[in-house]
Amino acid sequence: MLWIKSFHIIFVVAWFAGLFYLPRLFVYHTEVKPSDADSYQRFCLMEKRLMTLTTIAMIGTWVFGLWLLSQFPGYMKSGWLHAKLTLVLALSGYHGWLKTRVRAFAQERNTKTAKFYRIMNEVPALALVAVVILVVVKPF
Repeated sequence: MLWIKSFHIIFVVAWFAGLFYLPRLFVYHTEVKPSDADSYQRFCLMEKRLMTLTTIAMIGTWVFGLWLLSQFPGYMKSGWLHAKLTLVLALSGYHGWLKTRVRAFAQERNTKTAKFYRIMNEVPALALVAVVILVVVKPF
């Protein structure tokens, strides 16, 4: 069971790395001049590759998390776990939204500003703080 928990944590860390870095890439991507096609395409490639790795990490997070939960079905009665799962679902939605942004950049249809992406870059950080507190403190 410690192996399951270890791999769950490894995939969570990898997933969050992508959730933190993709919006930061978008900030830099919005600042590329339209005349610099090579740089624009380089960012598209970086974003696509990072999105792929981030998606693999999200899937691993879910697989090992659900496997871990199957070992402790009594936790399903805990309020903190319901709150955590709600946040993980929200982060999965955020992940999906990031994928739409990767596509928008690839199709040269981004309409968002660097400031917008800087703000959106804070979403996973706030969720991470809440998830860690829920899992460690188990406040309810």
